[in-house]
Amino acid sequence: MDSKQEKSERYEALLRRLEALMEGETDMVAAMANFAAEIQETFRFWWTGFYRVVGEQLVLGPFQGPVACTRIGFGKGVCGTAWKEKCTQVVPDVHLFPGHIACSSASESEIVVPVFDNSGVVRAVLDIDSESKATFDETDRKYLEQAVVLLMPVF
Repeated sequence: MDSKQEKSERYEALLRRLEALMEGETDMVAAMANFAAEIQETFRFWWTGFYRVVGEQLVLGPFQGPVACTRIGFGKGVCGTAWKEKCTQVVPDVHLFPGHIACSSASESEIVVPVFDNSGVVRAVLDIDSESKATFDETDRKYLEQAVVLLMPVF
């Protein structure tokens, strides 16, 4: 496990790479695909990807990892809760989260970050799962919330 400083340094480098990847990109799918891939390459989480807001559902978007749930309702599970509450959800043990949707039995902890457009509407969520409990903390929250701002222009 990384120390807090090592984790912060890895995130700082990730932010610079993401900024370069997103520069000039106008396609939402292309941006989300490279975004998820870069996070996955950096941290090797169990699952890293996006769910897009389509009507009253979150629909699976670009991701890295095993097969996932394709649709999640508003306010359902960790992803739907992040969308409904418009705030990041850090879940140290997914089995203790009320209404958790088990897309994979291997997932033990999760962080979900809402992705806003320029007018403050949630357009997607960034979902990252780990095979270990308590993987995500305030450092992850801080840097991932900074990172998703880079996606605003594609929405």
